[in-house]
Amino acid sequence: MSRRQVREQIFKLLFRIEFNKQEEMEEQVVLFFEHPDEEETVISPDARQEITEKVLQIFSHIEQIDTMIDEKAKGWDSKRMGKVELTIIRLAVYEVRFDEAVPTVVAINEAVELAKKYGQDESASFVNGVLAKFAD
Repeated sequence: MSRRQVREQIFKLLFRIEFNKQEEMEEQVVLFFEHPDEEETVISPDARQEITEKVLQIFSHIEQIDTMIDEKAKGWDSKRMGKVELTIIRLAVYEVRFDEAVPTVVAINEAVELAKKYGQDESASFVNGVLAKFAD
């Protein structure tokens, strides 16, 4: 899988936190891999491990990430953001602040691409605007 495909799978799995309790997320990880949403998606064991590790790391920092988002997104509270946009922003903030292997510009660009694919018409510009504040 490409880095972009791995990131997209991370987004899809991370999105589940909006509909499940955090203590249920380990089970959600198992279910995610047992029942992929796309038949053509083949996730190698290495990619599966990378996806799982990154999602669990994001879960462990979720409160801190949401606080960072609330501090930077003036006039917006993370609880009021759309679930798709919030999930994309959480993933990108994690990459910017906690994952030294991902350059900030790449994290933001990939987040904008996810917003174009999964969000609404204005999602990409909203995500870009919020994440630009993390580029400092």
